[in-house]
Amino acid sequence: MERLQKVIAHAGIASRRKAEELIQDGRVTVNGKVVKELGVKVGSNDKIEVNGVPIEREEPVYFILYKPRGVISSVNDDKGRKVVTDYFSEIPARIYPIGRLDYDTSGIILMTNDGEFANTMMHPKGEVEKVYVAKIKGIPMREKIKLLEKGVMLEDGKTAPAKAKVLSVDKKKGTSIVELKIHEGRNRQVRRMFEAIGTPVLKLKRERYSFLNLNGLTPGDARELTAHEVKLLRTEANKKR
Repeated sequence: MERLQKVIAHAGIASRRKAEELIQDGRVTVNGKVVKELGVKVGSNDKIEVNGVPIEREEPVYFILYKPRGVISSVNDDKGRKVVTDYFSEIPARIYPIGRLDYDTSGIILMTNDGEFANTMMHPKGEVEKVYVAKIKGIPMREKIKLLEKGVMLEDGKTAPAKAKVLSVDKKKGTSIVELKIHEGRNRQVRRMFEAIGTPVLKLKRERYSFLNLNGLTPGDARELTAHEVKLLRTEANKKR
C-alpha cells in the first residue's frame, strides 16, 4: 500500500505537492469515491482517477546495480554529479534506489519503481543482511572486532549486533581488510562503526544484499531481478518483521 499522492506523482500526473492539492480540491477519486483526505493509502487493484481520467500505473520492475564509486544514490543531483538512474536511461519506468550507498562506496544497490517493495526492504524490523568489505587504516585487535559484533555507540544510538571477520592484514602498510555483516541501514553506518573503534575506512564495498551478490557484474553493470528473486527478498524481509 502507498499514499495516494505518491501514486499520483509516480504516475507522472503532477508533483507530490501538486497531487496533494488535487486531492484536497476533490479532484481525485478512488474506486469511484472522492477522496479529500491526505494520507489515504491505496493498493495496486484500486482504481484512481484524476479529473475523471484514470491514471496509468507502470508495471513494477526490479534491478540490481553494481554502483561504482563516485556515483550518487539518487534520481538526480543539484551539483550535476552522476546518479544511479543514469545507468537506466533506456528504462521507461521511473525507478529509484532502495536505500543508498555513500558517494565513495561501491557495490550492490537495488532499484525499483515498486514503493511497497522498497518500503518492505527498508523497514527497520525487516532489514535484510548486507555484507560489506572494508579496507581500513590500522590493524584492529580482537577486542575491537568484538565491539563491532556487540554493537558500538554512535551519535544516533547503539548499533545492533553484527558479524565481523578480519580477512587480511598488511603490516607494512598498516592496513586491514575486514568483512562486516549488518542488518541495519543507517546513514554512513559502516564507516561510522569503524571510526568508532579507531580504524577509519579507506575503501568500502557492499558485496552482498541478502542472497544477491555481484557475480558476473562489473562497476556500472545492472541486471533485472527474476520473479523468484523478488519473492525470496519479500519473504526474507517479512519473516523478520
